[in-house]
Amino acid sequence: MSHVGIIAPPFPSHWRAMQALGRGLQRQGHRVTFFHQQDAARLLSDPALGFVALGKQTHPPGSLDAVLRRAANPGSPWGLKRVIADLARTTDMLCRELPQALSLAGVDALVCDQMEAAGGLVAEARQMPWVSVACALPVNREPGIPLPVMPWSCSRRPRDLEIQAASTRVYDHLMAPQRRVIEHHAAAFGLSRRGALHECLSPWLQISQTVRDFDFPRTVGGDELQHVGPLREPMQQEFDSSGLSAGRPFVFASLGTLQGQRERTFQRIAQACASQDVQLLIAHCGGLSTRQAQALRRPGQVWVTDFAPQQAVLERADAVVSHAGLNTVMEAFTAAVPVLALPIAFDQPGVAARLVHAGAGLKVSPRWTSSREMGRALRRLLDEPAFGARSAQLGQAVRQAGGTDRAVALIEGVLRSGPPGIAHVA
Repeated sequence: MSHVGIIAPPFPSHWRAMQALGRGLQRQGHRVTFFHQQDAARLLSDPALGFVALGKQTHPPGSLDAVLRRAANPGSPWGLKRVIADLARTTDMLCRELPQALSLAGVDALVCDQMEAAGGLVAEARQMPWVSVACALPVNREPGIPLPVMPWSCSRRPRDLEIQAASTRVYDHLMAPQRRVIEHHAAAFGLSRRGALHECLSPWLQISQTVRDFDFPRTVGGDELQHVGPLREPMQQEFDSSGLSAGRPFVFASLGTLQGQRERTFQRIAQACASQDVQLLIAHCGGLSTRQAQALRRPGQVWVTDFAPQQAVLERADAVVSHAGLNTVMEAFTAAVPVLALPIAFDQPGVAARLVHAGAGLKVSPRWTSSREMGRALRRLLDEPAFGARSAQLGQAVRQAGGTDRAVALIEGVLRSGPPGIAHVA
């Protein structure tokens, strides 16, 4: 059996997916250890999974909270620059400290989140087998498919290709601090030159939490990119819906773990639901104070909680209002629920674009859309059955994709075959 190291950026949704993979590998007899700064240990809920703390000088205990706050709400171009600098510093720390830590721990294979370049760089330098995992939208690039952070649909018309190329150049310019770190360590490790995330992916296996029917159609690449659907473990969930009125639609709203502090956005969602006589449950994931949560509540109309049994709630809901987080969207599909997307950050604009392209929902601006406009979009989702039908079709694709069990089987295939000779795939 192998000792598998797991490398991922310290975001809760990414670690939940990687923990599901880690547990699955453990059930097959493998040893699993996560490597990151000390604060990230709190993202693991299973003490049977190993954890090695790194970056004690550069990423001391107590430093992660500020990084997550900046990532959740950059606030300005200067704020975005700080977020990118945070990412670059973490990649630099991992590239410097992982090689020795992996040797000391006796790790012989890596499972690496696509969003952290250090995993692939170190694995290739050490000639270890490694697997890339897209916990967010895949970063794999090809003409006609916008970057995950972009809000556009896919198109291969010449004018649209020009716009996509221009937006990619702007993105790459903004990501220069990260590029310089990747270039530096690739050269230091004696690897071929590269400077972007998509140039640090495994040439053997790349696992995506999407399903092929949801992602934009890809024409580049081979079998290395496998769509397995959400990486989850089975959970028994219950939702007490006895307080809901059976004759009125019910909507669930969540903006995810990092964006749950957006009180004004929740206020507009509540106003939109009230205008359509819709019952609403808000889950703010700990982002609101007790006072803020109480101000949103309306007897018989709006319920507010910190965390909800999301899959059980979605099974009862008629629609979901979401930040277009990939996890929530995939879970909505399994419940055959259409989605009103309010993309805020990260890959959420790309998820929302794919949602609209797939016909399973609508998107509006979380900043500029009024409660009246939001209500009209919500009414369409509730009244037009095509949205729910398309969500149900995608839900069937999710159930057939294999999820964690298939991902573990694919990873074990790489572990059994071993490295066939490292040759960088750009």
